[in-house]
Amino acid sequence: MANGAVERESGGGSAMLFSEDELREMSGVKSGEEFVEVTCGCTSHRYGDAVGRLRVFLNGDLEIACECTPGCQEDKLTPAAFEKHSGRETARKWKNNVWIMVNGEKVPLAKTVLLKYYNQASKNANGSHKSSGKVCHRDEFIRCTKCNKDRRFRLRSKEECREHHDASLDENWKCSDHPYDRIKCDNDEERASRRMYRGCSRSPTCKGCTSCVCFGCEICRFTDCSCQTCRDFTSNARAQV
Repeated sequence: MANGAVERESGGGSAMLFSEDELREMSGVKSGEEFVEVTCGCTSHRYGDAVGRLRVFLNGDLEIACECTPGCQEDKLTPAAFEKHSGRETARKWKNNVWIMVNGEKVPLAKTVLLKYYNQASKNANGSHKSSGKVCHRDEFIRCTKCNKDRRFRLRSKEECREHHDASLDENWKCSDHPYDRIKCDNDEERASRRMYRGCSRSPTCKGCTSCVCFGCEICRFTDCSCQTCRDFTSNARAQV
């Protein structure tokens, strides 16, 4: 491995992903032309360990091929989707619930170097979004299919936008699926007077304007999502390059 690092070929040169020392104790390390791959997993108290192969890309994308059963066909899951697929019972906190085998121990993904490019990509996206003066994302609501109450989602970062995006595609979304707030169906719904405040930078009680309504950007659209909205955005973005 050249220069003591895991490398990625890029045109005429190469880009170092991680050093050998950073990956030395991790299990199942493989390097491809555009990624580094390691063994990962997620533990459900009911179903046990679901094992997979995590691929880390230089652009920050994370992709997991699940190997929970010999016939599993899920080979391009996001960490959040893998966590859900594994049957993990607790609230969605994939950075802590998805683990990597390091020196024979299960280490949360958040405690490894593997999120370096993901975090940098999120930071760059958020920074460019703010500095360019583009629209921000106001809070959105999704209705629980069980109790019929509207629950708030704050969309201040790419990760929060992804949680809302995935929830909006879930036809059976419930309060217990909320990624951050520990909400139960028994909890009161926000009062109508409170729901008016949705985080618009121009007007606190804005009902939707060019400052807070986004029709698609690199923060709220995702290259690894197969929904038509994200696919159209990705195709258009590539066509403009």
